[in-house]
Amino acid sequence: MRIQLLLLALLAGLPAAQAADIEAGKARASTVCAACHGGNGVSVAAGIPNLAGQKVGYLTGQLQAFRAGERKSDLMNAIASQLEDQDMENVATFFASLPGAADSAAKSELLPNIAKSRISFPADYKTRFTRYLTMNFPDDKQVRFFYASPVAIKAAAAGVPLPDGSMIIVEVFNAKLDEKENPVKGGDGFFAPDEIVGYATMEKEAGWGAEIPGMLRNADWNYAPFTADKVQRSGFNQAVCLACHKPLPKDNHLFTMSQLRASTHAN
Repeated sequence: MRIQLLLLALLAGLPAAQAADIEAGKARASTVCAACHGGNGVSVAAGIPNLAGQKVGYLTGQLQAFRAGERKSDLMNAIASQLEDQDMENVATFFASLPGAADSAAKSELLPNIAKSRISFPADYKTRFTRYLTMNFPDDKQVRFFYASPVAIKAAAAGVPLPDGSMIIVEVFNAKLDEKENPVKGGDGFFAPDEIVGYATMEKEAGWGAEIPGMLRNADWNYAPFTADKVQRSGFNQAVCLACHKPLPKDNHLFTMSQLRASTHAN
């Protein structure tokens, strides 16, 4: 009896774990998670898992694994790194409280503020922009050419943050292949380009990030892919790009910032 009383006294002195807050979880999910997993836990695309009705422990464990880097996903690693334990518990409890998806084929609509990109394709980029980088992508058998707008080049040369009006355009080409289906390399070591398959763009203008949730916001950058005919691809989810570029504020959210700076010193 004395031992039981002692244990009860010790337990009474321990701080109680904070109960999960479903409303806080719902608020977080509606602004960030909903971009891919849907506000009701039913995802926006077939390749993204539904979260509605999943167990709290499972969801919390996956978020912790993403935060620790034990599970690899550029998008989820960036999101989870911004979540505290209580945030994870709240979000997991919210999704667990929802009924499971009745129809596995059902999907949520993209969040309007994430699906909408304000970027327009500049038809004259070839004459105004500076090509600063070429990269091979062996896994995709592609070669890509990177261009920067005049204000971005000027800022990179001066070593100052990229200002409004900065734009990056990436031309994506399939590489020419030899008889063994291997990319053909030119004398410079880069794959020889064949047909262009599309463009990737990012642009920064004042206020463009205002409607994007803070956990995804990249200052005022927007992102958009374009077809080979320079038409913005429909159904694009900016959350994928926003989350991947989110951890790069010191590099203006640009993966190739060091190459952009180096190119201005070389010229």
